[in-house]
Amino acid sequence: QVQLIESGGGLVQAGGSLRLSCAASGRTFSNYVMGWFRQAPGKEREFVASINRSGDYADSVKGRFSIFRDNAKNTVYLQMNSLKPEDTAVYYCKASLPGTAEYWGQGTQVTVSS
Repeated sequence: QVQLIESGGGLVQAGGSLRLSCAASGRTFSNYVMGWFRQAPGKEREFVASINRSGDYADSVKGRFSIFRDNAKNTVYLQMNSLKPEDTAVYYCKASLPGTAEYWGQGTQVTVSS
């Protein structure tokens, strides 16, 4: 069982930056593929970024967002730069062992004002 706690969301003006953090419980954090997803009002949850040994990104955030992990701290981060109003959403952290288990955090709200 893995518990995920996100933090770092908030209100920011367009063009600004935020860093989200996702702290995970458990002793096998390094084995998990970690990802960030987001869900805007009235829309389906969508992939933002994931990382195992290297990062993978949705086209909409490439060049603006960076995902990185600190296995010693059981934490994955999402650095978000050049934020746009369309980035407004609840951001969720996900931990997965491909083909087996997956876990979700409770989400953190990101609001980008124009």
